[in-house]
Amino acid sequence: MNRGIFNSPKEAIQAAKTAQLILSSKGNEEKKRYIANIRKKLLAEDVLLKMSEMAVEETGMGKVSHKIGKNHLAITKTPSLDFDTPESYVGDEGVTLVESTPYGVIGAITPVTNPSETIICNTIGMISAGNSVVFCPHGKSKNVCHYTIGLINEALVESGAPENLVVGYTEINRENTDEVIYSEDVDLLVATGGSSIVQKIMKSGKKAIGSGGGNPPVVVDETADLKHAAASIIAGASLDNNIPCIAEKELICLASVADELLEELKKAGAYILTDQNKIDELLNLVIKDDKIDPSLIGQDASVFLNKIGIEADDSVELIVFETIENNVAVQKELLMPILPLVRTETLEEAIEMAHRCEHGNHHTSVMHSKNIDNLKLMADKMQTTIFVQNAPSYAGIGLGGEGFTSFTIACPTGEGLTSYRCFSKIKRKVMCN
Repeated sequence: MNRGIFNSPKEAIQAAKTAQLILSSKGNEEKKRYIANIRKKLLAEDVLLKMSEMAVEETGMGKVSHKIGKNHLAITKTPSLDFDTPESYVGDEGVTLVESTPYGVIGAITPVTNPSETIICNTIGMISAGNSVVFCPHGKSKNVCHYTIGLINEALVESGAPENLVVGYTEINRENTDEVIYSEDVDLLVATGGSSIVQKIMKSGKKAIGSGGGNPPVVVDETADLKHAAASIIAGASLDNNIPCIAEKELICLASVADELLEELKKAGAYILTDQNKIDELLNLVIKDDKIDPSLIGQDASVFLNKIGIEADDSVELIVFETIENNVAVQKELLMPILPLVRTETLEEAIEMAHRCEHGNHHTSVMHSKNIDNLKLMADKMQTTIFVQNAPSYAGIGLGGEGFTSFTIACPTGEGLTSYRCFSKIKRKVMCN
C-alpha cells in the first residue's frame, strides 16, 4: 500500500488531524523546505513519466506527453510561500498586520481528467497555508492518485515534515466521499470536478471552494492573424484531447474570414470534416439519447475518424466541422478533440453567441483579434475567470503564459485560480500607539 493511504476515511481524517497539529508549530522556512522536496521528487524524469502513463492507462483519457507537460506545470508553477507578501499598515495611530491562519484539515475531491495534477497543485497550496488534506479521488483514477499521494508523503517525511499531511483511503465510493464531506474533523471542502459535486459541498454547511466545468468559446474576428489563430486553437483545443476544463470547446468566427481560417486550420493539422453524413455519423457516435458517451471522452482524434470510416493516424490532433449554434456539440462540453465552428455576420453577434454558449459558467473564454476595442468588448461581456487573447487557452493557467498555475479554478465560489491564499483564514493584529 502507498504511504498515506488508510483503510477508511475515518482513519485517514484522524491521521491528517494529528499531522496538522504538528505542522501548526512549524515556521514558514520549514514549510518551504517541505514544498521544495515535493517539487524535487516529483520532477524526476521517471516519476513524471510513470504518473502520466498511469493516468492514461487507468482513466483511458488523454495523451502521455501532454500529461507530462501538465504535471510539470503543476509541480513548477503552483505558488507556495515563496510568493508570499505580508500585508501591513503603519501610521501615526500604530501598526496593523494582516496574517493568514490555516483552516485545519481539508477534504479535497479530485477529478478523473486531471488526477495527479490536481493532487500536486492542491497539496502545494494547502500545506503552504498550514493545512493537512484528505484526498477523495475519482474512482477511475484511484491508482495514480494513491501513487502520487505516496510519493508526496515520502518527500515530506524525507524533509522532516510530520507524516500523513496528505492522505487518502483505499475504497473510493460515494459513501466514503460523503463521510469526508460531513466529518466534524474536516474544516474546509475543496471540489474540483462536475457541477453536482460542487453543489453538494456548497450545501454541506461548511466553507467550500468549488471548481466546476466550463464550455469555453473562442471567437475569431476579421482582424485576427489567422495563421497564428489556427495554430493556437489547435494547440489549446487538442491539449490532452480536450479534457481540461479551460480548453476551447466551440469556435465562433466571422463569416468574412471563416473560409480562410478553415484553410489555415487544415494547414496546421486539423481534419476539416465537410461531409454532412459523416458529421451526423460523428455526432451520433459521441452523443446518444442526448448524453455524451463517457467511453469516448479524451480519446485521440484518429479514434473518432477511424470509427466513422475515415483513415487517420495520430498526426491528426483535432476534428473541425461547421454547424449552427443550437447543435449539441456547441452547447455541451464534449471533452473530446472535436471542435464545432459557427459563422456569424457581425462581431456583436459572435460575442453574444459566445456568451450564450458559455452558459454562465464564468470559466474561460478566448479571442483572436488585433483590435483592442473588440477584445475589450468581449472581455466585458464574458466576465470569465480566464480571458485569453491571441494565444491557446492554456496560456490562462500559465502554460506558455505569465502567472501562476492552478488546476482548481473556482468559478462557482468566486476564488478564481486558487492558490495557498485561498486555503487560509485571514486575521488582523492591531497595535495602537
